[in-house]
Amino acid sequence: MLRNQLITLSRWQKRAVSLTVDTAFIWLSVFVAFSTRFGFQGVQEYTGLMINLCALAPLVILPIYMRLGLYRAVLRYMGTHVVFTIIRANILGILLLVLVSYLIGLAIPRSIPFLFGSVLVFFVSVSRYAIRFWLAGHKVSDILMSTFSLSQTVGRHAQIGTPVAIYGAGAAGTQLVLSMGRSREYQPVAFIDDNPSMKGRILMGSQVYAPAQMQALIEATGAEEVLLAIPSVKRGRRGEIVKNLESFGLPIKTMPDMRDIASGRLKLQDVQEVDIADVLGRDEVKPLPHLIEKHIAGKVVLVTGAGGSIGSEMVRQALRRNPKMIILVDHSEFNLYTIDQEIQKLASQKSHGIKVISVLGSINDPRRLLDVMKTYMVETVYHAAAYKHVPIVQYNVSQGLRNNVLGTLLTAQAAVIANVKNFVLISTDKAVRPTNVMGASKRLAEMALQAISSEEDLVLYQAELFGLPKKSRVKVDTLFTMVRFGNVLGSSGSVIPVFRDQIRTGGPITVTHPDINRYFMTIPEAAQLVIQAGAMGTGGDVFVLEMGEPIKIVDLAKRMISLSGLTVKDMDHSDGDIEITYSGLRPGEKLYEELLIGDNVSGTEHPRICRAQEEMLSWCELTKVLDQIQLTLHSHDYSQTRALLLEYVNGYQPSSQVVDWLFNTSECVPITNNVENGVAVSETL
Repeated sequence: MLRNQLITLSRWQKRAVSLTVDTAFIWLSVFVAFSTRFGFQGVQEYTGLMINLCALAPLVILPIYMRLGLYRAVLRYMGTHVVFTIIRANILGILLLVLVSYLIGLAIPRSIPFLFGSVLVFFVSVSRYAIRFWLAGHKVSDILMSTFSLSQTVGRHAQIGTPVAIYGAGAAGTQLVLSMGRSREYQPVAFIDDNPSMKGRILMGSQVYAPAQMQALIEATGAEEVLLAIPSVKRGRRGEIVKNLESFGLPIKTMPDMRDIASGRLKLQDVQEVDIADVLGRDEVKPLPHLIEKHIAGKVVLVTGAGGSIGSEMVRQALRRNPKMIILVDHSEFNLYTIDQEIQKLASQKSHGIKVISVLGSINDPRRLLDVMKTYMVETVYHAAAYKHVPIVQYNVSQGLRNNVLGTLLTAQAAVIANVKNFVLISTDKAVRPTNVMGASKRLAEMALQAISSEEDLVLYQAELFGLPKKSRVKVDTLFTMVRFGNVLGSSGSVIPVFRDQIRTGGPITVTHPDINRYFMTIPEAAQLVIQAGAMGTGGDVFVLEMGEPIKIVDLAKRMISLSGLTVKDMDHSDGDIEITYSGLRPGEKLYEELLIGDNVSGTEHPRICRAQEEMLSWCELTKVLDQIQLTLHSHDYSQTRALLLEYVNGYQPSSQVVDWLFNTSECVPITNNVENGVAVSETL
């Protein structure tokens, strides 16, 4: 196709084409000017003068076009500011042409320069805009009907705001500039791009610099921030780019992800803090199609905790795999409303309808869960609902255990009764040798599903809660799988937004210990791996996600300070901006987390998913333990609760006394440092 052939031409070939076309327009403009002034019949008397002008005009005007940068502009991303450049170039060119003509003795009628300049401006401007739209994929009819609005593409000189350099001179970068034209917050002053052929060119009225010219860019333009507009670049490469930019001391921000823009959650002008995952993360492995779609495509999928950080991403990932129906369950009305609005909009954009059902309910309401599963004939359940903030659960032992253990058990039994085919529990690395109640509760939840999986005919625990007689039996045809992973970047209560708030208020950033580290993974990657792990289960499997290398929290804090364009204040740098302070480890907090209890682990067909073999209790033993735990919870005898967890949860090593708000004994010693992942806040998955 001609369009693609032109786009793939080299820089010098494109300039040659532009020069040829403009030369033709100069000749045509000379003829039109004389024809307008003297008519077609009278033109013949000025044939000699017209030939002389056609020879002289390109020699005078084209160098001015070059000097003013008309041949450095990228036509596909040209803004209306180019019109003013064309007008200025033609005014200078006509004046110089008149002067040269006078000096060499060419007698040009006085009206000809004005007519010639007006026609040439028209031809050069319209042709460039026509080519711009045509190269962008528009039809000729669309180009003819297009109108141009100065309000949409104002030049950078008409704007006010923070001067910014945009990294990425592609479609995303130009879209970002166009969006900024409708706001007064940012003023794009330059582009940065790795492509050598773009160096020195003019794009949307701004010069394109190479990364090696960053210091010269700052000095020449006064840029105060850098905005990343490179959505298609892999995370590893983004990390390299960010690291190189950090040394210049400018705040680094990024444009929203195109998926967020398409979903309506964010607008193009909603510039964000740079995603810390781009700095710390690794490139995501593309999902294996046969795994990612196996339990979702064409099926009825239910997600508990659908309004939470992990649950909402599970819903988004499931929707992309075209389920027959997706059911959102959450006990928070606001969270459910928020995810419902987003998913309903996304579902409506699908070519074939996907029904979205939003159910307000708790996992501790087994009859409602059972009604939903039976009514809609649910085939796959992703169980993300849980209390996961360590200090909150530590102070509210009974609610943490009832929700995380009994809630999971009741949801799983509802799935068995309703003949759900697949059930996936989203677990945590804090279930491994836990030092707090939250971690112990998640390990006990894993053990409950392992015990159910070992039964062919299940004697229901608390069957009366389902409206069934005590000791009711039901055949187990449900495939249970547990997926365990570490911290996710950006989840509710996570370290990233806390650090950002502390930086925004001038610090200090609070870290618990200089050596504390954690595993991190992005929410989308975690959700995709959970789905794929669930598809490999054979019953009672515990899968562990490969989390990469652990990251020191203090290093994370330093990188975030640097990304904000600030410096660390310490003994060696007393003039720094943000101080990092250490509050000490909270009782029960580890310096590092683990993903495995034992060493019995094997690989799977996915490079980032392993299968672990963990110890378990039989169903009969487990139900007896749960009965004992519930008795201690009713009487608020949490020291006995802890004794039971110590006995039956492998590796449980509580390092603090009981601090539940309702445990009124001399053992009740409040925790003073509530920290999460090395920061003084609540802990999360």
